[in-house]
Amino acid sequence: MHELSVCQGLIRQVERIAAENAATSVDRIVLKVGPLSGIEPELLRHAFTIAREGTVAALAELELSQGSIKVRCRLCGGAGEAAVNRLLCPDCGEWQVDVTEGEELLLLSLDLETSL
Repeated sequence: MHELSVCQGLIRQVERIAAENAATSVDRIVLKVGPLSGIEPELLRHAFTIAREGTVAALAELELSQGSIKVRCRLCGGAGEAAVNRLLCPDCGEWQVDVTEGEELLLLSLDLETSL
C-alpha cells in the first residue's frame, strides 16, 4: 500500500509548514488527487489516519478534491477533458495526446492553529 508512504511524505511536508508558521496544530488538510495519480482515495484516507498519529496533524481532517483529466492533442492541437480509460483528443478523436492535468497529487491548503 504505497498510500501510507505518500501520507508519511505529506505529514513531513505539513509538519515543516506548521513549524515555519509557528502552528500548534493542523485542523484541516486539503489535497487535489488526479484520477491518473495512482492514488486510491479511500486507501489514502485510511493511511492518513495511521500516518497522522503523534504529529501536529493528529486531529486533522483530510479533505480530498477529485481533479479531472485534461489532454492536448499532438496532431490537431485540440484540448479538453478525457475519461480515465479513454485518453483521446476531444476534437479529432486521435490517441496521440499529452495529459496536461489529472496525474497530480497537490497540497492545496492547510488550516493551522497558532497560539497567537
